[in-house]
Amino acid sequence: MIRLTWVQPEDLVGHELRQAAEDGREVTEIAARWHAAGGHDAPPRAGASPEVPPVRLRRLAEDLLDELAALPSPLPEPSTLAGIVAACPEWPSAPRRSPGAAGAVRGDGPAAGSPAPRLLDRMLGAWLGRAAGCVLGKPVEKIPREGIRAIAEATGNWPIRGWFTAEGLPAEIGARWPWNRRSAVNSLAENIDGVPEDDDLNFALLALALLERHGRAFTTENVAQLWLDELPGGRVFTAERAAYRNLLTGLEPPAEEGGRPAFRDPPAGGAGGGWDAADRRGGAVPASTATFRNPFREWIGALIRADVHGWVNPGDPATAAEFAWRDARLSHTANGIYGSMFVAAMCATALVASSVEEVVAAGLAVVPPESRLAVAVRQAAEDARGEEDFERVVDRLHERHGALHWVHTINNAALITAALVHGRGDFTASIAGAVAGGWDTDSAGATVGSIAGALRGASAIPPEWSLKNRLSSSVTGFDGIGLDELAGRTLALVTEES
Repeated sequence: MIRLTWVQPEDLVGHELRQAAEDGREVTEIAARWHAAGGHDAPPRAGASPEVPPVRLRRLAEDLLDELAALPSPLPEPSTLAGIVAACPEWPSAPRRSPGAAGAVRGDGPAAGSPAPRLLDRMLGAWLGRAAGCVLGKPVEKIPREGIRAIAEATGNWPIRGWFTAEGLPAEIGARWPWNRRSAVNSLAENIDGVPEDDDLNFALLALALLERHGRAFTTENVAQLWLDELPGGRVFTAERAAYRNLLTGLEPPAEEGGRPAFRDPPAGGAGGGWDAADRRGGAVPASTATFRNPFREWIGALIRADVHGWVNPGDPATAAEFAWRDARLSHTANGIYGSMFVAAMCATALVASSVEEVVAAGLAVVPPESRLAVAVRQAAEDARGEEDFERVVDRLHERHGALHWVHTINNAALITAALVHGRGDFTASIAGAVAGGWDTDSAGATVGSIAGALRGASAIPPEWSLKNRLSSSVTGFDGIGLDELAGRTLALVTEES
């Protein structure tokens, strides 16, 4: 039996049972049936279990996944835009037009010292910050927190203040905490040669291409088509791979609000086995690319796609969040969507704000305050404000969220928030904190770098984080592109809107 990560039904059941425990669904009986048949729990860090399960488990897994999908979460966590806005009492109303948008971007007023050059510097800071944070986290991705610290201490880089290196690393530590094998060849101090390819950067390039091709009225269907055109299925993971698979089997992205939803047939046996008649319409159950057999719909994939949606809306977190919602709903629901909206709003605000606190407040304003993500972010920010030792802050995050998968949205959003608030605008401290936290190191590092870089501007980012002005990518038209060109093209989208 071929073992493919993130899509095998017998591997998805364990992940869906864990998701159910997180979103308040009662699944004790279903879990007991699965375990009694020999089914396993979710692999703790991988996409597939190492064992090859009996073929009979696959059909049972498919049936149980459909039963689980029919159980609604009782939590107040809407996925529609109207529901999200209604749940947010502080939803932003009017955009902030500070350095950059409207007349200043068009070039009105004196050229010297005008806001437009400052916005370009901050835009370049965002791109450079995202790249630097990503590259810092790449070689230690999948290494737990204690291993990251051991490597850094052994090479004289603790607290982290520069790129990781294998030079001087004792063999026993390297053997205990091996580098990410795909990244160590191009993301250590001794071998960095430009910005290496990474999905955390490819998705930013795709978002830029999306807006250049389709403009500000792009649809979720446009996002889906761009994936099919530009991303091989083996280069997407978790929720994105599930959504990609669903697209190839003919499922549609979620219907636009007010439109007609897509449906799929119920499993054999009709309404039995946990299917609620209230969820059925003419013998069918709503399904979409985001929801069908996708237990990763609240993981970090949508969050890492959000930055450009913020950058093209400087000072306008509401529009940035709405752009991110259109993108995220292809593959995510609830907190998976909120993570994307949270980051987009922060990225929009970081280009015009003067403090991290303004940025985090803007992000929280577009997230339902009773959601798990909002609660986690508020707690993380409070801890970071009140504790001088960042390691103790991270201790608390791991105590609260250690049961979540290392690429879940909630724990990583909390870590991103804590690193930003505790870093207080210091670029190095911020990206170092995100990586040292030990969850999705390159993704968290990239997002924190994006926001801290936008706040400071490229001209203020310490020179030790400079990278050759060349980014590698398999996305059509972007391989070898300079970060300065990317910043200019992003700014051009703001100018066109103005």
